[in-house]
Amino acid sequence: MLILQKQIKLIQRPTGTPTKEDFEMVNAPIGDISEGEMLVKTVYISVDPYLRGRMNDTKSYIPPFELNQMISSGVVAQVVDSKSSLFEKGDMVLGSLPWQEFTIAKDNTVRKIDHTLAPASAYLSVLGMTGLTAYFGLLDIGKPKEGETVVVSGAAGAVGSIVGQIAKIKGAHVVGIAGSDEKVKFLIDELGFDAAINYKTQDVAEALREACPNGIDVYFENVGGEIADAVFPLLNNFARIPVCGAISSYNNEQVDVGPRVQGYLIKTSSLMQGFTIGNYASRFGEGAKDLATWLTEGKLKYEETITEGFDHTIDAFLDLFKGSNLGKAIVKVAEIEKY
Repeated sequence: MLILQKQIKLIQRPTGTPTKEDFEMVNAPIGDISEGEMLVKTVYISVDPYLRGRMNDTKSYIPPFELNQMISSGVVAQVVDSKSSLFEKGDMVLGSLPWQEFTIAKDNTVRKIDHTLAPASAYLSVLGMTGLTAYFGLLDIGKPKEGETVVVSGAAGAVGSIVGQIAKIKGAHVVGIAGSDEKVKFLIDELGFDAAINYKTQDVAEALREACPNGIDVYFENVGGEIADAVFPLLNNFARIPVCGAISSYNNEQVDVGPRVQGYLIKTSSLMQGFTIGNYASRFGEGAKDLATWLTEGKLKYEETITEGFDHTIDAFLDLFKGSNLGKAIVKVAEIEKY
């Protein structure tokens, strides 16, 4: 009997902000596994802002998605059938997998995770690529010292929320920038930020001057645009600026234009460095160990916005550009089965 499953494909390259018309949900047969392969059931799908860049046909640090092919991202899945000596039925795995309900995966393309140590979804957030992005970007480039001031944009998002907490662990004065009063309250009351700014209702430049009386030593950049413009005049000498993202411009149809940063960088001898998590692949074990330790010790909290159902995956992705998510945005596709 032919068994069908749902898949999500990119059928046209978005112009500006993506819409549902850029995607198509189709039914396709699951197929059979061969030696060294497993059939895995998608349990959680990670939806991330960087996927927007892969929808453009432009050169980047990662190849663009092909038209009429499935989108892929971080996925937690469960093995339901195996012809691999490395995995057995019931194992939980993590990998970059297509947006579909089931995947035939080679055993060297996924790694086993232990969901008894932390919820399986955490491997897409605090213990996954977002946690590692925060860890290496802040500690390897930002290098916060005790008593310094760290400012984080997109602070209530998946990466920013972890960045601020690691900065607090390192003894810094931490200021977050977010887009709602609810998020501001969350950053201060739940995550222990020293101050937080609602960029939609406050004058960011003025609020930063008040929240950072000693200037800014580290600015973790997730947003770009006018928020970044407000940060640069407050940089201290030898400030460090890890550039993780610039979500404010991802959907712009024209090149983003704003104040030039060179003068600020020269005047303060500041370092501004872009990075991607792939730069640190050889050190993932180091970061994962520290993150897991801090999580176990109660020094790290994490929040997830979980959307239920594979049919709502596109909605969850589009909501990223509305600022709807608190913490990591994840789609729950299926329950974990006991075998």
